[in-house]
Amino acid sequence: MKKHLNTLFVTTQGAYLAKEGETVAVKVGGKVRLQLPIHTLDGIVCFGQVSCSPFLMGFCAERDVCISFLTENGRFLARVQGPVSGNVLLRREQYRWADDPERSAAIARAVIIGKIVNSRKVLHRVVRDHPDKVDTVVVEQAMDRLKSILMHVRVGTSLDRLRGYEGEGAMVYFRVFDHLILSRKKEFFFEERSRRPPLDRVNCLLSFLYTLLMHDVRSALECTGLDTAVGFLHRDRPGRPGLALDLMEEFRPYLADRLALSLINLGQVKSKGFRQTETGAVLMDDDTRKTVLVAYQKRKQDVVTHPFLQEKMPIGLLFHTQALLLARHVRGDLDGYPVFCWQ
Repeated sequence: MKKHLNTLFVTTQGAYLAKEGETVAVKVGGKVRLQLPIHTLDGIVCFGQVSCSPFLMGFCAERDVCISFLTENGRFLARVQGPVSGNVLLRREQYRWADDPERSAAIARAVIIGKIVNSRKVLHRVVRDHPDKVDTVVVEQAMDRLKSILMHVRVGTSLDRLRGYEGEGAMVYFRVFDHLILSRKKEFFFEERSRRPPLDRVNCLLSFLYTLLMHDVRSALECTGLDTAVGFLHRDRPGRPGLALDLMEEFRPYLADRLALSLINLGQVKSKGFRQTETGAVLMDDDTRKTVLVAYQKRKQDVVTHPFLQEKMPIGLLFHTQALLLARHVRGDLDGYPVFCWQ
C-alpha cells in the first residue's frame, strides 16, 4: 500500500480497512499496518481482495473521501461516494476545456510530447543495448526525425496540426519497429500497424496489450471523476473513450511496446500460440494470452521513480498518478499537465 497525492492505494491482498476514531486503519492479518488521519486523504483505491467496514465507508462519504474498488488487474468495479458535487464541477470544467481549442491543444501537446519522447527512448535503448543486431543507421534516422517532429510539437500550434504531427510520429516509429525484433524474424515480423483485426502475430500482441492498457487507464480516470469519453486530442465519438485514449498515449511505447518486444525477443511467446482465421485475422490461444497477462501484471509491479513527483512507485500506479495530475490541472491546481516521460 502507498499514498500518492492524498490518495491511498491499497494493493495488499486480504487487507481490511476500518474506521478508528478520526483515522483510516489498514489491517493485514488482524494487525494495523498503516493508519492515516481522514483529513489527509482525498481518496482510497482498493485493488482486488481488499475490503472496508460499512462504518468506514459512511465515514469517508461524510468527509468527501471517495473509495474505489478495482480488480487485482486494475479493472474498475465500483465507487463509494457521498452526496457531494465535486465530480460534477470537475466534469463541467473538463467539458469547458474540451470545447476550448487552445486548452485542448495544450493538453494534446503534452500527451503527444510524452508519446514521442517515450517512442524515441524505446528506439534509443535498442540501439544502445544491441548495436550489433539492429540497423543502427535506419533506427537513428527515425530517432532524428522524431526529434524534429518533437520540436514542431513543442511550438504552439493548432489542434489539427498537432494531430498531424502525432500521426507522422507514429508512422516514423512503426516504420522501424520491425528492426526492434531481434529473434525469430520469420515468425514475428512487423510490416505496418493493423487493427480490427490484427493481421500478424506482432499486431495481435500489440492490440491485446493496448486493450489491457486501456482498461487500466480507464479505471484510473474513473477514480478521479473525470469523464473518460471526453478527450482533448481524441474528439467525441459515440462509444469512444476519448480521454482514456489521450492518457494512454504516453504509456503505449513505454509499457505495451516494450513488453511486446520482450515477450518476442526472449521467446516467452511462441508462433504456435497464434492462429489465423479465414478472414485473415490473427488470434492468440488461451495459453499465450495467459502468458501475456502474467507478464503484464509482473511488469506493473516494477518500481520506477516518477519524473515529476520524484517518488518511487510501481508502474501499475502510474496510470492513477497521471490521472490525478490531469484532474488537478483541470481543477486549476497545476499550471500544466506533467506528462510521464521515461527517463
